[in-house]
Amino acid sequence: MLNRFLLTIDRFSMAVGHAFAWCILILTLGTCYEVFVRYVLNDPTSWAFDMSYILYGALFIMSGAYALSRNAHVRGDVFYRLMPPRVQATIELVLYFLFFYPGVTALIIAGFGYAKDSFGYQEVSVNSPVGVPIWQLKALIPLAGTMLFIQGIAQVIRCILCIRDGRWPRQLHDVEELEDVLMAEHAGQAQATVGEGSK
Repeated sequence: MLNRFLLTIDRFSMAVGHAFAWCILILTLGTCYEVFVRYVLNDPTSWAFDMSYILYGALFIMSGAYALSRNAHVRGDVFYRLMPPRVQATIELVLYFLFFYPGVTALIIAGFGYAKDSFGYQEVSVNSPVGVPIWQLKALIPLAGTMLFIQGIAQVIRCILCIRDGRWPRQLHDVEELEDVLMAEHAGQAQATVGEGSK
């Protein structure tokens, strides 16, 4: 039951992360179009720069919970990866309450203020004469913080379960690190070589 709850949170973070991943395609097409009209037709757009930072910003902040659910955030794990799971979970649990939750709570509160003010006067970009609206990007800040907060609850529960059971609970895996794939492939080749040598 508890594991189903954790996986539901993971699936929600994954769905949002996958949805915002489409920003990459739109950003790529928009940038290619801008390069073409700027250097081939000598007629640059006035919205390309605004489009690029709005889409990249949306992708970046709305993928935070997804990255957290996959343990994809940058960490200095030179020593951490050598520790037993219970020690890892204890360290993570303490760090979630010392740094993660205060930072994410501040992001939600401050982000709500920024979003409210920006929406109130329908903020537009000052970087182009077109006046591209940017209030919608600022509206994503408290939303992204809320998603991180919810995913953080799942991660804290995982830490508690790991401290209790001595192993990390199961997580969703929709992507694999290239390093892990190569190591598994190498291990498979090594086993095949040993199997052939023993015949």
